[in-house]
Amino acid sequence: MARGTWQAGQWLMSVSLIAWLAGCAPPAKREELVQQVLKEDPEFAQVLDKHQQLVNRIETYERELALKRGTIEHQIAQLRKELTVAIASVRQKTLDTKKRMEPDQQRLMLAISMGSEQLRAKREERASLGRSIAKLRKTLKDPNAPLTESERTTRSREIDEMLQDARRLDQELQTLSGHIRLLKIKLLLIKL
Repeated sequence: MARGTWQAGQWLMSVSLIAWLAGCAPPAKREELVQQVLKEDPEFAQVLDKHQQLVNRIETYERELALKRGTIEHQIAQLRKELTVAIASVRQKTLDTKKRMEPDQQRLMLAISMGSEQLRAKREERASLGRSIAKLRKTLKDPNAPLTESERTTRSREIDEMLQDARRLDQELQTLSGHIRLLKIKLLLIKL
């Protein structure tokens, strides 16, 4: 049994030595080593054949991977170029589209500006009218005011007319404020 163990150990050392030497041995020396092992153990030819088939299969897998890697890297490079072109195209189209919206935006901004100016003028007019009404009322309520009954009636009619103007101005202010608000909403809706 000791002799059989010794032969198995010899054989295992030979295989290990061949594997080690095969990795660093030139092909001519490898063939010599193979011949030497096969001389001692002809059945080892099956192991070497199987080993060669596996090595060939691994090399095939590695070539397939290299081919696949090359194809994919080429596709990635192509896709990056296409993406760069697409980004530039979309940016240009976006700018062109925004420019097409500018006239509408400018028209609305002008309308808002003009409406705001009108609103400011009407508010000033309404405030001035309110001060005039207050002044006339104060005059009418003042018992020491040197007004005749006819003048008081005339002032009362003036106050009534001013109050009508004030109601009209209040209505115009409300309508104008609503219009400006609507214009601002429209502008907000079309801004990109």
